[in-house]
Amino acid sequence: MSEKNPICVFVAHLFSENADYQRVFEYLESRDKFFYKNTSNPDNIPTGGGADALRDELREQIKLAEILILPVSLHAENPDLVEYQMDVAGACNIPVLAIKSFGGTVMIAKIILDRAENIVDWNDRAIVDGIKKYARGEITSQWEVIEFDMD
Repeated sequence: MSEKNPICVFVAHLFSENADYQRVFEYLESRDKFFYKNTSNPDNIPTGGGADALRDELREQIKLAEILILPVSLHAENPDLVEYQMDVAGACNIPVLAIKSFGGTVMIAKIILDRAENIVDWNDRAIVDGIKKYARGEITSQWEVIEFDMD
């Protein structure tokens, strides 16, 4: 992963404003030297065709990605559309990285537990490490350095 070879990320969405969708990008942007390309576009709502057009648009966005990021809170809002996104990811051999609800207030559905490669907390390091691991197979060994004052 580099600036010239960013990881293509699709963040699950429901074609509407969602705080967790926006929060994912805040966390990704907070990491230095992490380069990604967003393939999701919730503003690109088809003007006709109903549910089939929405599914077609999602499929086009997902197939460009190397990983699907799923804020689990979306599932409660529209389980069918979220599960469809996981189905497309599975059909395209795209791993799913789920992120627990912000504040841990939403129970994680069994289908997400079964299909996600991993479920992480809202932690910029955990999210980015998960993306690198499941999208590109990059294992990052990052260690916290804690300094103690021995005086």
